[in-house]
Amino acid sequence: MRRELITDTAIRLVAEEGMRGLTHRAVDRRAGLPEGSTSAYFRTRKALVEGFVARLAELERLDLMPDPDDVAGSIARTLDSWLVERDRTLARYAAMLEATHHPELTSILAHSPREQATALAAMLGHEDPERAGAHFTAFLEGLLFYRLVGAGSTSGPTPGTQESVDDLRLAVEKALRP
Repeated sequence: MRRELITDTAIRLVAEEGMRGLTHRAVDRRAGLPEGSTSAYFRTRKALVEGFVARLAELERLDLMPDPDDVAGSIARTLDSWLVERDRTLARYAAMLEATHHPELTSILAHSPREQATALAAMLGHEDPERAGAHFTAFLEGLLFYRLVGAGSTSGPTPGTQESVDDLRLAVEKALRP
């Protein structure tokens, strides 16, 4: 429970202040924990980064359970929820950028969405499910980035609206075609 409090607080902190704002002391303060609590669970900053990235992966795995009767719609609703609740998505992008300087973090970021996308591609009959899964994952990452911080953040439908979900569904449907 305390480990989740620490990692969830780290996620919010990184979303608001970027990776430079992530310190053991800052997490303790933000979480309302006694000084030194975060260090007891994550001895180094690297361990703290790995911990919050692992928590992000865990939360994403829970979110990414496509409804077999409405694959595109369920993925669109998940993406839209990530646009509304921006903290996790912003923190994940910050971690991705951090991983460019710390290769040991790269493996943590290559988690289940690609595995789930590969399984989905196989279910949809793609000839090369691994490649199709990788392409679909890249497409979703790009779509999410575009709508969160790119030009789509100023011109796209407002997150949390049916228009936003419908727009995302249309894009996902096109990307899912074998």
